[in-house]
Amino acid sequence: MKKKKKEVTIYDIAEELNVSATTVSRALNDHFSIGKKTTQAVKKLAKEMGYRPNIIASGLRKNKTNAIGVIVSWINRPFISSLISGIEDVADKAGYNVIISQSNDSFEKEITKAQTLYASRVEGLIVSLAMDTKSYNHFYPYRQNNIPIVFVDRVSFEMETDKVIINNFDAAFTATEHLIEMGCKRIAHFAGAQHRNIYKERQDGYIHALKKHNLPVDEQLILHSNLSMEEGWKGTRRLLSLSHPPDAIFSANDSAAVSAIQCAKEMGIRIPEELAVAGFNNDRISSIVEPPLTTINHPAIDMGKIAAQQVLKQKKNREMVESETVILKTELIIRQSSMRNRLAKGPTSDSESC
Repeated sequence: MKKKKKEVTIYDIAEELNVSATTVSRALNDHFSIGKKTTQAVKKLAKEMGYRPNIIASGLRKNKTNAIGVIVSWINRPFISSLISGIEDVADKAGYNVIISQSNDSFEKEITKAQTLYASRVEGLIVSLAMDTKSYNHFYPYRQNNIPIVFVDRVSFEMETDKVIINNFDAAFTATEHLIEMGCKRIAHFAGAQHRNIYKERQDGYIHALKKHNLPVDEQLILHSNLSMEEGWKGTRRLLSLSHPPDAIFSANDSAAVSAIQCAKEMGIRIPEELAVAGFNNDRISSIVEPPLTTINHPAIDMGKIAAQQVLKQKKNREMVESETVILKTELIIRQSSMRNRLAKGPTSDSESC
């Protein structure tokens, strides 16, 4: 077995150059007290020996890690990856590193991730809550130690923190009303956990649109799940097997909506003539599926950027007490999966702000 190579330290460099470790440390950090020749010699030898500075240890000594923690549900979901991209864009420009953790929609994992990031001395925390989360005690150590917390998308209104959200109610209302305007009379809804703000608001918007247009709210057409592609497929088969099946489905995300299209087509149901479908998020797959999916454009990158900006603003203004909630606009992207009437002869894509 090959012996593991010893990590090079500033003491090794100091011994080779016959100087003190303090001199090496200062030279590596371009301290004014160290001459130019010594600084160049130290840096040259450090490179040759493969020295790597311990950024974490250095940060802990200075009580500054320049790290922002992020906890999200599933990193592989398009909305989340776009959200992270926005966070990193702002953090990088400000000289901060981003430490990303995923909860896998588990409350227990979210607690563990929050504790680990806290122990790692992150200087701020951005969280999109797990589907299972109903208690928020694991975030209180951050509050007690004046570490900024920003909730984004899936948020808690029980904690006084900054939040970055969209108007889920209006967006869902707009999507459902669009289906009604396409001539749909019996609209089903794929809903998420109702203790989670975004899914409760989207279901409320859906119901409000039905009531506004004097359409019945049929509980057997509202299916609650984790909104995975598998659940979308199962839900579609269940709905289309009813004696009086729906003529449209509004899904609270795109994954389940895409599965609805695929499942219906396999069952011989024509989209959108017999079943119109609308989703939520405008994931890339929504424009690839056939027919392309009508959906709500969710400004994930902008939400990530603003969340990071809020963390940095809190760090700069620690005396600020009042929390701020930023609400971003969404758009309805109309595609072929819902175009059942004369609009089907027009453009294949359009947008409506909501």
